[in-house]
Amino acid sequence: MRSNDVIHFCPPARVVLGCGSRAQLPALLERLGYKSGVLVTDTFFSKQTPWVREYIAAAEALGISTIVFDGGAADPTTTLCDDATKLIRAQIGAQQPDHIIALGGGSNIDLAKALCVTIPDGLPVKNFIGALPAAPKALPLIALPTTAGTGSEATPGAILIDPSNATKVAVMDNVLRPVIALIDPEFTYTCPPRVTADSGIDALTHAVESYLTLDSAEFDRGGQVDPGYSGRSSLTMLFAREAIDLCARFLMRTYKDGADTEARIGMAYASHYAALSYGGAGLNAVHGIAYAVAGLTHATHGSTNAVMLPYVLDALRTERPTEMLEVARLFGIDTQDPAAAVAQVPVVIRDLIGELGIPTNLRDFGVGREHLGDLTRDALAVVRLAKAFPVADVPATYARIIDAAWHGKLGD
Repeated sequence: MRSNDVIHFCPPARVVLGCGSRAQLPALLERLGYKSGVLVTDTFFSKQTPWVREYIAAAEALGISTIVFDGGAADPTTTLCDDATKLIRAQIGAQQPDHIIALGGGSNIDLAKALCVTIPDGLPVKNFIGALPAAPKALPLIALPTTAGTGSEATPGAILIDPSNATKVAVMDNVLRPVIALIDPEFTYTCPPRVTADSGIDALTHAVESYLTLDSAEFDRGGQVDPGYSGRSSLTMLFAREAIDLCARFLMRTYKDGADTEARIGMAYASHYAALSYGGAGLNAVHGIAYAVAGLTHATHGSTNAVMLPYVLDALRTERPTEMLEVARLFGIDTQDPAAAVAQVPVVIRDLIGELGIPTNLRDFGVGREHLGDLTRDALAVVRLAKAFPVADVPATYARIIDAAWHGKLGD
């Protein structure tokens, strides 16, 4: 424990984790009294896997009706959310559903979270973006992640794209945290290597970033009594440490051999533990800068996190030496000199990213040097993440990190 911790921890009400655990869901929903739901997914899962059909049949046998919306898409937009709201409300008519199920990766879960607040009254999602004066009326969410990475099944936010300006916006409230997070590692067994790499490095980023972020005692909660994020604590760090350990052991194994079920299960645990950490502690510079990189390059979320992670770690060597040394040991860096071991962490992480087939510098993402100032400006505009970065001069440090990432330079 740390005596100065100020913990505000909001995990899912129920976590069900285990191979084949999806079969338990209909009976669990019946026990909880749910009768009418909307299943949000995409056409891959509705048409190319048996999972949706199996669930609907088992749920119907227990008296639970389900409408399927399979229009989910990568990086869902506010327009998609509003269109889905109208379509679903037209299908349900006067009968209000009493739960929403999300099946898929982070994009489907994010869309489902937003629909939890738009469906009840048919309001556009823009009404729920930004700070809300009170918790919105929301349908309970059941999240079934099919990738080992985003951790959206344990977090309070839904990230959408506003197509009017191509920026990411957030619907953020603890009411959006799933009432059931059901993690069945078997969902991930057929993930292709590229998805495995992107989602796996996302999980590692969540774990490391939240492990090193601003302490809960220093975190600015903006006067909120029920904050979505509230800084790292001894509790969140327990989950982060375990997630880092699992990623160090299993991430590369899942990428090299998708049939390695032990590694798949290990990464499913890693992803959820990382989510329990960052879902309370929050994130900072890696995600803040990665959002700006994604806006410029339209590269995947996992890969933009990956390219920035080593350089952010390099900038934190003097700020978080004790924690960085622990990360070094978890990654098998046994150099006896602590400073030398810490200095190796960004190098080892960058080598791992390269082995995953992800670019390790911004030049290889097609970022021109003339864009570096814009990236710094856009990254700093994500204020909640910039404020959580535990350095004295955030703007100057962001600029140095982005410059180092463009040059591919570590160790200064």
